[in-house]
Amino acid sequence: MNRIDLNEKFSLFDEYWKPRIAGELNGQYVKLAKLKGEFVWHQHENEDELFMVIKGCLKIKLRDKDIDLNEGQFFIIPRGVEHLPVAEEECHVLLFEPKSVLNTGNVKNEKTVEELETI
Repeated sequence: MNRIDLNEKFSLFDEYWKPRIAGELNGQYVKLAKLKGEFVWHQHENEDELFMVIKGCLKIKLRDKDIDLNEGQFFIIPRGVEHLPVAEEECHVLLFEPKSVLNTGNVKNEKTVEELETI
């Protein structure tokens, strides 16, 4: 049982769109990721996904609207909802999701991370 310092954890990596595991509870991962640019349209068929902005701004595009998130705000994307995360500038996010979630959901491409690093 250790206290987690988010700023310290974010200082340990620089890559964008490559989530790291910062904690685990009840079959869920607490992941940290740095985002910049546009990701890929995808969905998670069986899992909900929580995005919480720690630093910066994040736009989550849905097919029918856009959700703008600022520091200290979060949004839960229900399973099966297609979405596209976009960060104009570097953005730090905390993700809370089941262990089974693949970052690119139903899409496999160069941004897919199958083996997550623990920090």
